[in-house]
Amino acid sequence: MANEFPSLRQLNTPQKVLFTGYLSTVAIGYLVAIIQILFTHGMADGKFGLSIDDIVYSYYGNRSGSMLETKLNGSMKDNASDQERFQIIQWVRDGADRQEFSETGVEKIIQDRCVMCHSKGAPVPDFTDFKVLKELASQDEGATFSSLTRVSHIHLFGIAFIFMFVGLIFSFSETSTVRYKSLAIGMPYVFLLADIVSWWLTKLSPSFAWLVMLAGSGMAISFGFMWIVSLLEMWWFDLAFVNSKGERYPQWSVYVEGKFKQLGGEDFWYKLVALTKKLGLSLWTKANEQGIPALKALYGKFRKK
Repeated sequence: MANEFPSLRQLNTPQKVLFTGYLSTVAIGYLVAIIQILFTHGMADGKFGLSIDDIVYSYYGNRSGSMLETKLNGSMKDNASDQERFQIIQWVRDGADRQEFSETGVEKIIQDRCVMCHSKGAPVPDFTDFKVLKELASQDEGATFSSLTRVSHIHLFGIAFIFMFVGLIFSFSETSTVRYKSLAIGMPYVFLLADIVSWWLTKLSPSFAWLVMLAGSGMAISFGFMWIVSLLEMWWFDLAFVNSKGERYPQWSVYVEGKFKQLGGEDFWYKLVALTKKLGLSLWTKANEQGIPALKALYGKFRKK
């Protein structure tokens, strides 16, 4: 015999408060995360707002300059005056010599403007170590493989837990069929995995930057959809899902199904499979042409060390 669970509107007030408190907190956290992205990745090209160039510079790098130069013209632009940034960039372009580091006044600028955050033990590069600065003054190759590994596992664990509880709450909704609820609950995990994979692919080739934008947008839309439906059903069910005569509207998935068929839904799955095959072939080609050679080169560097 199947277990009977209450719907969101049937929950008692303490349970609704518990779920609403969690949903509200993670929504604020999500908003802060988006703002943080705008002020870090979103400033990679020196302009506010996330663009394809920002994604390319963050993961693949700006191969026409150094990491220091990219940061000074991007997310770190407001931390030093134009004259100070010019002095540092000029020092980098002149070869980042150790003696000129002191003579040109760059060392003092670094001490006054950077070391307050970039010090030993901080989660960012230690600018008190000249070797670190020297490495950052070389060609900008974007995120390192070690940093991608660290951020990837943090995101996979942390965001998966967020979507698990949001999906659990949404699973008690009743304004859709089981089929579409399952689809809505599963999609965030698909987009999460695609988001992580897209970082690594963009590190190997800038042509995959669009996938980062697509996967991130998909996660946000999935989260927003489940969040809105859950709150509406808990607190405003009669206003949102019942008409003035007290009659319930058809489940929202009925409208989705109708529109889907109207747009040629029978052929959609065949088109999706064909697109997936095409994308898979493109990824395999890129992996053979760029990914595998890059991994071999990285492995060679480690062996030399």
